[in-house]
Amino acid sequence: QVRLVESGGGLVQAGGSLRLSCAASGRTFSRYAMGWFRQAPGKEREFVAAVGLSGSTTYYTDSVKGRFAISRDNAKNTVHLQMSSLEPEDTAVYYCAANRGPLYHEDSEREYDYWGQGTQVTVSS
Repeated sequence: QVRLVESGGGLVQAGGSLRLSCAASGRTFSRYAMGWFRQAPGKEREFVAAVGLSGSTTYYTDSVKGRFAISRDNAKNTVHLQMSSLEPEDTAVYYCAANRGPLYHEDSEREYDYWGQGTQVTVSS
């Protein structure tokens, strides 16, 4: 069992930056691939980014490539999402998720076994 707690959300102006963090409980964090998803009002939850076990492999949805960066620190049981050049369209609740393996389709919600409660990101124009 893994418990995930997100933090770092807030209100930011367009063009600004935010860094989301996800803290995971347990001693086996390094065995989980990690992902970030988001859900905007009235829309389905969508994939944002994912990172492999060691942190060397990353995946991004096209709309955030070049603006967002996912990373992990296995010693601290945390995964981060650095978001830059934020746009109003990035406004959503952002969720951290963990996959206990193997990860075949990093952009599918069904691949992830544990979820955080979410953190709100609001980008004003």
